Parts: sequence; structure tokens; C-alpha cells
Amino acid sequence: MCICYGGHNCCVLLESSHVNEVDMPIKQKIFALLICCFVFVFTINLVRKRKLREEYSILWLATSLLMFVLVIRYEWLVSLTSLIGAGLPTTTLFICSIIFLMLIAVQFSIKISSLTDQVKNLAQENALLRAACDELADANKGEGSKVKCDA
Repeated sequence: MCICYGGHNCCVLLESSHVNEVDMPIKQKIFALLICCFVFVFTINLVRKRKLREEYSILWLATSLLMFVLVIRYEWLVSLTSLIGAGLPTTTLFICSIIFLMLIAVQFSIKISSLTDQVKNLAQENALLRAACDELADANKGEGSKVKCDA
């Protein structure tokens, strides 16, 4: 496997026996683990305070757990990078980030579609109730009733 680092002629050849020696620098590992833990705890806290619904938290929690595992088992990220043919593990993370954003967009699109249908149904029900109320007001007009149908 060949991993190229930015330069034109700079290429490091990693043989399969050396893949286990590839590891993330300790400062990056600590920072990544802290971010993963922060996102996980922050998401749980938002759900606990009812500022984020459980259905939306699943993707965030799964992503933070996956990132945590990939930081701990960095060789899995290197293997995934090799499997998809990316040049660097950071490229793999970038591709995964794009996939994550696409999943968030799909999730929101599904919810928006559902809410659009609910708004349409509520508007139709409101129109039917208003028409029934107007009919009732017209029928009771002669009796001196003060039925008011304005919202």
C-alpha cells in the first residue's frame, strides 16, 4: 500500500507486515478521543434536556462511537483506507464525513416530507371545521345566537 503525503515525489511504501506499526500520534489520538467523548456526552445531554429528540440523536451517537473505535483501532481506519482505495486515512475520514452529512440531509428530508403532509392535512381539517362552523352560525342567526367562527 502506498500513502502519498502532499509532495510531488514523496511516497511512503507500507508493506502489509508494517501496517500494525502505523499509528496515530498520541496528541492527535487524545484530541480525537476527547472530541468523540464530548460529542457523545453533549448529544446525551441534549436528549436528556429534551432539546434533541431520540430519533435524531441515533446518527450522532453512532458516529461518535464509530469515530471512537477508529481512533482506538487506527489500523482498522488504515485498512478501510486501503479497501476503498483512498490515499490517506484523512481522505477516508473526509469521505465518511460527506456520507454522514448526506445521511443527515436524508433524515431531515424525510422529516420535512412528513411534516408537510401533516400541515396539509391540518389545513384541510381546519377548512372543513370552519365551513361547518359557518353553516352552524348561519343556521342559528335567526334565533339570536352569537356563534363566532373567526380564529
